[in-house]
Amino acid sequence: MESIVQATATYPNIDAVEIEVGEGTVIEESAVIRGLNGPSTTIKIGENCYIGKNVQIICDHFELGDYSKIHHNTNVHGYKPCVIGHNAWVGQYSIIDSIGGTTIGNNCGIGAHSQLWSHIKYGDTLEGCRFFSESSLMVGNDVWFVGHCIVSPIKAEDKSMAMVGSVVTKNMEYNQIYAGSPARSLSEKIGPQFEEVSLDEKMEKMNMHMKEAGISAQKVKVVSNITEFNFDDDVSYFDVASRTYTKKRSTNEVQFMKYLLPEKGKFVPYE
Repeated sequence: MESIVQATATYPNIDAVEIEVGEGTVIEESAVIRGLNGPSTTIKIGENCYIGKNVQIICDHFELGDYSKIHHNTNVHGYKPCVIGHNAWVGQYSIIDSIGGTTIGNNCGIGAHSQLWSHIKYGDTLEGCRFFSESSLMVGNDVWFVGHCIVSPIKAEDKSMAMVGSVVTKNMEYNQIYAGSPARSLSEKIGPQFEEVSLDEKMEKMNMHMKEAGISAQKVKVVSNITEFNFDDDVSYFDVASRTYTKKRSTNEVQFMKYLLPEKGKFVPYE
């Protein structure tokens, strides 16, 4: 109870029974975070996140992973859980609906003015309207809705991508790029979102990034396999194969993560 009271005092704009807010997270004073009809049951926001001005999160259960950003005037709402993973980037004036339940994986980008929906309802069913549904929206890891996208309650597989202005009405397949209204795959013409990169290339790039960011090699180490992790020391290990790191919360680790995001490299805590 003491931690909840402290969190409420620190973040008076959060109204919830259970509140968890990680270190280094900034929530603008004008943001509103609560449940649909009173306090949320659970609000969990990770470390080093940013919730922008006039953001509304109106959910009974909401989770946001580390190093995620939700920019100004975005609206997140729904009475089923909305769970968003690590390293998310949500552009301004976006809508994320969880009336049917919404799960968004790690490393996902939602460009400005996009709308992600998990329900279709308005028409008078007594009069015979046929369009009434609540269905979960499932978004995998490394999915990117570039901007001004409208997304129905679909399943977007890992590494799929929708170009600007896409209207997505069907499932998005692994590492395929979609565009248009309704959106269709263009990957046969323009290729996938991700290409293969060797471990050696990844190691070389990460070591270069460490030098550019001025990161101490005694506090952060880049490895190619999680078997090289040493959980007993105070070093933050970054494994380029699994894209995970040992979370030690050191100044060098946080500095490096912020330097890498959003486009140089994305890592999630090893669990």
